[in-house]
Amino acid sequence: MSISDLRREYSLGSLRRKDLLPDPIAQFRVWFDAATAAGVLEANAMTLSTVTADGKPSARIVLLKGVDVRGFSFFTNYESRKGHELAANPFAALTFLWKEMERQVRVEGTVTKVSREESEAYFRSRPRNSRLGAWGSNQSEVIANRGVLEKNMAEFQARYPGDDVPLPPNWGGYMVKPEAIEFWQGQRSRLHDRLVYRRQADDSWLLERLAP
Repeated sequence: MSISDLRREYSLGSLRRKDLLPDPIAQFRVWFDAATAAGVLEANAMTLSTVTADGKPSARIVLLKGVDVRGFSFFTNYESRKGHELAANPFAALTFLWKEMERQVRVEGTVTKVSREESEAYFRSRPRNSRLGAWGSNQSEVIANRGVLEKNMAEFQARYPGDDVPLPPNWGGYMVKPEAIEFWQGQRSRLHDRLVYRRQADDSWLLERLAP
């Protein structure tokens, strides 16, 4: 079977304006909770898209680690490719795909670093080896082989033998403040439902339907 022959109908639900809450963050939580309750594997996995200062895009999968009135947060190495791109161009897009529910959420917004205290609180919640891995990997840098990572990991395991592994200076969180959030529900005949919230100047939200 060729790629072009892969096709299925979407039929699990529909999406109407009356189905949505006035606040898109609250609506996201409703959909996210439904995805986790339905057993979607790693429902917090999202595609993070960034752009260089000269307009070249890149994308990768990261994990959502928090959502509140401020927006959507994730954590990473600030010296990684995405970190450099966000420093040069502090805008990003997030995409969540919950294919088991035939749903997608798209977020676009501005990006800032979270406080050092917030980064430290999250870092302490991670397993010890994950904290050590943050020290042992210079993310996005070219390395000769996997042995480099294993050597670095062994060095930091020896340096921090207990559970007290400090936060690296180049590691922490980002917050995406949404300017637009789109909710997508698959429909038959590719006539999908798309409703988008757009932030207004007074921080209220305008809700509009888009053609699929």
